[in-house]
Amino acid sequence: MSSAWTLRTGRLLLTPVGGADLRDLCAITGDARVFAVMLSGVRNHAQTGDNLARQVVAWGQYGFGIWAIREPADRNRFVGITGLEHRPDQRGIGLRFALWPEAQGRGLAREAAWAALRFGHERVRLSRIVAVARENNFGSRTILGSIGMREAEAFEQRGYRMILYESLGSA
Repeated sequence: MSSAWTLRTGRLLLTPVGGADLRDLCAITGDARVFAVMLSGVRNHAQTGDNLARQVVAWGQYGFGIWAIREPADRNRFVGITGLEHRPDQRGIGLRFALWPEAQGRGLAREAAWAALRFGHERVRLSRIVAVARENNFGSRTILGSIGMREAEAFEQRGYRMILYESLGSA
């Protein structure tokens, strides 16, 4: 992976996911507290491995993908993921983020999501990035609004009302 894809923020280190992250990824994607609200839902080990392989390929193919989020101040502790990927529902290139509950409430998701959004617009030159949150997921919706994303539409998905946010870059 290119070191140009590694991001540093005030408190975080974001590295493109790779094989060394599989154990952490299996733990977080298999945890219903974190992944029950995600489009793909809770994942088993095989599904996570397959997804990781696709994410590694995406970095090479598109120059963007999913980052592992780590806290350098805490021995590079894995706290979650963020990134950009083509949404399977064809709504565009989506911004994603998911953090362990213990890491939430400290602004880390906002910090990581903002870094991913900036990377997408400034370095990859994406003109439009979307994000989707359940209408009742006020935490995620607050983060999306705080990084400059705007509500663009609402739709139903699997019995939930979803809000699509978008960010239009100057690409």
